[in-house]
Amino acid sequence: MVVSIIGAIIGALIAAFGLYYLVREWKDPESKRIYGIVSGIGGVIFIAMVIKLLAELL
Repeated sequence: MVVSIIGAIIGALIAAFGLYYLVREWKDPESKRIYGIVSGIGGVIFIAMVIKLLAELL
């Protein structure tokens, strides 16, 4: 359960910082692609850990 909570926090932080830098570097196409991918990966980690946490609680 602790691993799921820590993983969800890490995933949310990765997604948040990826989105922050995505907005900050919006004019550079290469940076936009990289930070978009990083944000997506962070979102997937967050969603996976939340689902895992909910499965452990039920």
